[in-house]
Amino acid sequence: MKRFKKNLDDDNDNHSEKRLDSDIHSFMVDPDRKSGYNPIRLMGITVVCLMVISVLFSASVILKDPPSDGIRETRVLQVGSEKGSEDDASQSFGLPKDQLLGGLLSAGFDKGSCLSRYQSVEYHKELLHKPSSYLISRLRRYEALHKQCGPYTESYNKTLEQLKSGHYTGPSECNYVVWISFSGLGNRILTLVSSFLYALLTNRVLLVDPGVDVADLLCEPFPDVSWFLPTDFPLKNQFNNFNQESPQCYGKMLKNTTISNLNRLMPPSVYLHLVHDYDDHDKLFFCDGDQHFLQKVPWLIMKTDNYFIPSLFLIPSLEQELMNLFPKKETVFHFLGRYLFHPTNQVWGLITRYYEAYLAKADERIGIQIRVFDTGTGPFQHVLDQILACAMTENLLPEINRQQHIISPSGTNKSKAVLMTSLSAGYFEKIRDMYWEHPTVTGEVVGIYQPSHEEYQQTEKLFHNRKAWAEMYLLSLSDVLVTSSWSTFGYVAQGLGGLRPWILYKPENQTAPNPPCQRAMSMEPCFHAPPFYDCKAKVGIDTGKIVPHVRHCEDMSWGLKLVD
Repeated sequence: MKRFKKNLDDDNDNHSEKRLDSDIHSFMVDPDRKSGYNPIRLMGITVVCLMVISVLFSASVILKDPPSDGIRETRVLQVGSEKGSEDDASQSFGLPKDQLLGGLLSAGFDKGSCLSRYQSVEYHKELLHKPSSYLISRLRRYEALHKQCGPYTESYNKTLEQLKSGHYTGPSECNYVVWISFSGLGNRILTLVSSFLYALLTNRVLLVDPGVDVADLLCEPFPDVSWFLPTDFPLKNQFNNFNQESPQCYGKMLKNTTISNLNRLMPPSVYLHLVHDYDDHDKLFFCDGDQHFLQKVPWLIMKTDNYFIPSLFLIPSLEQELMNLFPKKETVFHFLGRYLFHPTNQVWGLITRYYEAYLAKADERIGIQIRVFDTGTGPFQHVLDQILACAMTENLLPEINRQQHIISPSGTNKSKAVLMTSLSAGYFEKIRDMYWEHPTVTGEVVGIYQPSHEEYQQTEKLFHNRKAWAEMYLLSLSDVLVTSSWSTFGYVAQGLGGLRPWILYKPENQTAPNPPCQRAMSMEPCFHAPPFYDCKAKVGIDTGKIVPHVRHCEDMSWGLKLVD
């Protein structure tokens, strides 16, 4: 409408200008006009002045109120009217949301190269907590360090020469953590956050091995300089072979010598084996004395499939810095995940198209993430019974009425959209058919949706991982979430969404547990393989009982998670 109005104004202005030119021309060439008082001349001047004022006023209105993006304005108004929440009050008046998430994100990126970085705020709920000013300042300092020390900079090339020589030649201006792409997508996302936080705490630069698909899934998170490890990195062809028996492995070094000897024979690089099968020597990574040694090593090469952040909170030299960064302990993954992980345009297209087609118009969105560890061919009846028992006991989904064909809703006809994710289509089909064949006792309308069913995990397949990343992100956009025990897929969704999910207990002996699920203590992921060791006393200890903000997980009794 604004564009149409502008065209009319432009046409009027053109006619006005033509009349104005004509009047001025006739005034200038009229031979009968003489100096002195002339009523007709005075009237002509007055008319000309009024026309000039009119033209200037029209031009100022057009320039002051340019046409807006009609698509964006329509979407914003729809969001405000559909959700009707206080969060969207600003949208209903056309005001933009905080695209930088309270300063968490850095401005200055090319928006077109990564649409999700600034558009995701339109789909996520507002942050429950504000990032601390100290976290924001440390992120900006890290970005400056990354720009100074990133790939192919002078500082990077200088430190690389030390690595190539195989000899430690003294302290470096820049030190690095190199993250090796390893394990499934959910594990990789969790370990990227862990590695980045460790780099932030130890003033290192994080360099990411892109593997087969990371660059296809994630946008660059830091301005100006890439976080991806160059393809000509000297040790890159050894990554797949690094293990506990590698000569560069820190645990192996400690078996063969002492830290004092290592200090004397300081290596330019150390391999850190933090995979679930690591041994007691590898776990000394979490001790203060070992951190003091590792701080001097220019290159740390890290392979892990664990979210090891809870144990960083138990290292005395790092504890105060972590407290300053995260006054609310359960926001660690939430803030760092929203800072680091922005889906590429290909994946963002999968996310937004599905959301707009199936989820956007619902009054409430419910995510149900299903991971089954039972062997054999599903779907399993005990798993289906457990899902429904949890959803109905916790009033997440309404019960059905098998006696009546139609139930008149009382009041507003509320709608619920249920997004299910599973390798199998069986659970989705059974729940979809249940709500199609029977009305709900409340009169609510329930839609059941599942984007894909890949049947089995295909870690190395590009499009499989695109869809997996899209589904994790879609789950994070839910209002409420149900997840499966032990599943890193669910951990990522709850962390990005800032959600405390209902966790389905792991079934035993093909029997649905009773109760079927439990509400999580926090939105933080679980560290599945933590150390149980007192570094000072050099004895075993229950690390879930040392400090009140590190406790055992709901879904894995020996795991650790952060809570408030």
